Amino acid sequence: MNTFSFRQRTPKEIDKLIAARIRDIRKRKKLSQEKLSKKSGVSLGSLKRFENSGEISLNSLAKLAIALSCENELERLFEDIPFESIQEIIDGQDK
Repeated sequence: MNTFSFRQRTPKEIDKLIAARIRDIRKRKKLSQEKLSKKSGVSLGSLKRFENSGEISLNSLAKLAIALSCENELERLFEDIPFESIQEIIDGQDK
């Protein structure tokens, strides 16, 4: 299990941690970059750039997650974010 933490990280550091997680999952599933590229529909160049730099579009990240059977992880993104104040609760009811 990965123990990466996003707390106190820059956006660039978070991007690289996500890329490392995806690369680890790809390797665990014994997929080459070429095979994951074909399976996901993400170009090989984009996949290589992502694994090296963390740069990728949200759409391509979603494609990779689906190809790796990790789409549930994206579904949980920003789920159950606690309210920080009573005012946030009130403001949220107006929508």
